[in-house]
Amino acid sequence: MRSTSYLAVSVVGAVASLGIYLMSYSYFLSEELENMQGRLSLYQSSVSGELERFSHLTYVLAQDSFVIGTAQGDATGALNRRLEDFADQAGLDAIYLMDEQGITISASNHRDAGSFVGQNYGFRPYFQTAYAGDQGRFYAIGATTGLPGYFIANAVRGDGPDPIGVVAIKIDFSDLQNSWRQSGEQVLLANEDGVVLLSSDPGWRYRVLSPLTSTQQEKIKEARQFPGQDLEPLDWSELPGDQARISGVKRLHLAARDLPHGWSLHYFASDDQVVARSWLVTALFVLMAGAAFIFLQVQRTRRVGAALARSEQEEAQLRQANERLAVEIEDRKTAERRLKRTQGELERASRLAALGQLSASVTHELGQPIAAMRNHLVAAEIGSSGQTALTQKIGGLVDRMEGITRQLRFFACSDTEAFGDVDLCASVDAALALLAPNIEQSGVRVQFDHPDQPVLIRGIALRIEQVITNLLRNAIDAMDDTDAPEIHISVTRSDHEAILEICDNGHGLGDATLAELQEPFVTTRESGRGMGLGLAISASIVKDHDGTMTAQNRDSSGTVFRVTFPTALRPEDTDA
Repeated sequence: MRSTSYLAVSVVGAVASLGIYLMSYSYFLSEELENMQGRLSLYQSSVSGELERFSHLTYVLAQDSFVIGTAQGDATGALNRRLEDFADQAGLDAIYLMDEQGITISASNHRDAGSFVGQNYGFRPYFQTAYAGDQGRFYAIGATTGLPGYFIANAVRGDGPDPIGVVAIKIDFSDLQNSWRQSGEQVLLANEDGVVLLSSDPGWRYRVLSPLTSTQQEKIKEARQFPGQDLEPLDWSELPGDQARISGVKRLHLAARDLPHGWSLHYFASDDQVVARSWLVTALFVLMAGAAFIFLQVQRTRRVGAALARSEQEEAQLRQANERLAVEIEDRKTAERRLKRTQGELERASRLAALGQLSASVTHELGQPIAAMRNHLVAAEIGSSGQTALTQKIGGLVDRMEGITRQLRFFACSDTEAFGDVDLCASVDAALALLAPNIEQSGVRVQFDHPDQPVLIRGIALRIEQVITNLLRNAIDAMDDTDAPEIHISVTRSDHEAILEICDNGHGLGDATLAELQEPFVTTRESGRGMGLGLAISASIVKDHDGTMTAQNRDSSGTVFRVTFPTALRPEDTDA
C-alpha cells in the first residue's frame, strides 16, 4: 500500500514537473523570440543601411560636369583622379564610368592591375536598368576582380534625351559580414533566388535555400552573377514553431523578408538558455515541492507516530486485559477441574461411606453365623475323627467368607495404628509366603530381585503386606490362561523414595485404566472370582502412606504395577 502511494506521488510529481518545464519553456521561448526579433531588426537595419547608404551618390555623380564631359569625349585623366579621390573618401570599392555600350572609360581603380578601364559590363543587369532610365542595383561576384560586391548605377545624360553613359559604384560588404562572424551569432542574407550572399558561417555562402529552377539558373548564367560557384543546396530545413534545422543542428529561426530586391535575412539562435532557464525553474519547483513533501511527510510521520503510540498503548492495555482474561479463564478452568475432582471425591467418599456402613452391617451380621459355622465344623471334625470331604469343602467356604468380611472390615473402620519403620523387602517376602499355595497351584514362576540392604519406609507392616498381597493375587489371576506364567518383582531405592514394581505376562489391563479399576466393585475377573475391592483397598492404603501407584500394559503382554513410598532415614543417613 505504501509503495503504491509513493508510486502515485512520484507519477504526479513527474507530470507536474513536466508541466512546469513545458510552461517555463514556452514562457522563456517567447522571451527569447522577442530578443531574437530585436536582434533581427538590428541586422535588418544594418543591411538596409548599407544598401541605401550610397544610393544617392550615383545620381549626384551623373550630374557632375567632369563625368558628363568625360562621357562626351573629354580626357579621362582628371575624372580618374576625381573618382579615385571620391572612392577613397567614401570607402567604396570602385567608382567607374561606362559609355553607351557598357565599356568602362574612367575608373577610380585605374592605377590597379585589375582596373575596370576598358572592361565591358554591358551584360550586367545594373547597366541595362540604368541605361533604361532607372537606378540599377545588383549583387554579384566581380567579373574582373573576382570579388563580390553590390553595384549601384545611374544613367549620365547630356543635352539630348538619350543617355550618353552610365556611372556606377561597387560597395564591398566584407566589413558587414565580418561583424556578423565576430558577434558569434548565426546570420545569413539571401537574394530573391535564395542564393546566400552573406553569412556568419563561410560554409553557407553561395549555397541556395532551395534548388534553383532552370529559369533562375539561366538568368544567373547570363548575368555572370556567381561565376565559379556551384550553388549547391544549403543543409537546412524550416520546422514548425519558429524553428529550423541547419547543418544538422536544431535552432530557433526568424526571418525578415521585406528587404529591398526581395532579399531575406535569416537569424538563427540556440535554445540552450531557454532550456537551462526552464530546467532551473523546474528544479526550483521540484526542490520546493520536495521540501513541502518532506514537511508533510514529517508532519504525517509525527501524526502516525502519535497514533502508533496510542495504538501501542491501547494494544498493551488490550494485551494486559487479554492476559488477565486468560488468567481468569485458566483460574476458572482450574476451579472447574477442582470442583469436578472434589465432586468425584465426594461421590467416591459417599460410595465408600455407604460401603462402610454396608460393610459394618454385613460384617456384624455375618460374624456370629460364621463363628457358629466354624464351631460346628470343629465339632464335626472331632466327632468324625478327622476331616471329611464335606467338612473340608465347607471349611473352605467358611474361610472365603471370613476373607470377604476381613476386606469389608477395612471400609467399616479406620486404622489408628502408628507408623513405624517397615522393610519393603520383608513385606514382599511375607506376601510371597502367604500366597505360596496359590503360586504353587498356578505354576507361576516368581523372580524377585532382592536388594542387599533393607529398603525402609514409614508405615504399617500389615497394610503394606496387604497391598503387595492384593497386587500379587491380581497378577496370578491375570495369568490363568498363560502357558508360562511369570512374575517379576523388583525393589529399588532412590534418594527420597522406595520403588516396588510387579510385572506379569498376563492379559493386561485391556482398555481399562487404573483409575477405573480403583473404584470399588470394579473388576476384570469373571463373575464369582472377586468383589473388585482389592485395588480400591490397595490404592487407599498407598495414599494413606503418602505413596503413589501406577499401572500400564507391557509392550509384549501383561501389566506393570509400580508403587512408590517415601523412604525412612537409614542409620548411616542419621550418622551423616
